[in-house]
Amino acid sequence: MKVYSVKFKEQGKSYYFNGNDDYKIDDYVIVETEKGLQYGKISGIISTDEEENSYKNIIRYAQEEDKEEYLKLLNEASGALEKCKSLVATLGLNMHVLSAEFTFDRTQLLFNFTSDERVDFRELAKRLAGIYHTRIELRQIGARDKAKEIGGIGICGGRICCSRFLNHIDAISMNMAKNQNLALNPSKINGLCGRLLCCLQYEDDNYLECSKGLPSVGDTINTPSGEGSVVSVDVLNRKCKVLVGSNKEEVDFNENTENSIE
Repeated sequence: MKVYSVKFKEQGKSYYFNGNDDYKIDDYVIVETEKGLQYGKISGIISTDEEENSYKNIIRYAQEEDKEEYLKLLNEASGALEKCKSLVATLGLNMHVLSAEFTFDRTQLLFNFTSDERVDFRELAKRLAGIYHTRIELRQIGARDKAKEIGGIGICGGRICCSRFLNHIDAISMNMAKNQNLALNPSKINGLCGRLLCCLQYEDDNYLECSKGLPSVGDTINTPSGEGSVVSVDVLNRKCKVLVGSNKEEVDFNENTENSIE
């Protein structure tokens, strides 16, 4: 018994499943989920251990007719999305519907939406169920999930991380921007979602490690030329500029100096 990771969307999250066959990466499979059968692609081989786990199973390889059914479902889901948007407008609901998705066995139709408030969508769900004759689930998602769903180009010039490879988004704080001496300008440190950039966390541990023993801007330190005030800090290179009298001097904390912070 092997454990495989499977993706249902190219930019989506990976989920773990047990499999008895020797599946290879990029093989298409039909898997059992809590919401019914799903069509997905093997994205990784996680483990070959025989230990018991709670993962559900890969049912079988996907066949050509499965692919045709999957493409048909995508087309029908696109129509369901437009129908849902039309009903939202008719009912006057304050919500923005982003996507629609059928499970492979058509036992459920899931809609993702955003809203600034709680929405009573019971009448909407009732009407959708009457049209599609399956279980309807409407899920309210946040700004980061919306960006992941839609995609886009970040300030770095590349596709935004959440839609490209991030399966899990950890907590991101303003302190991470401060640790990296970034200007706290929302246009510089916020992503397309309006939240702090996910990439702020990538180098945060390195910045924290490099900043150990370094002074902060405004600190007074002793240098070989005398006492001065720190005017800038280069964390990664472990250097700082110090104003001693009317002169600026660079102090290198990588060297074995006698600099001290008061």
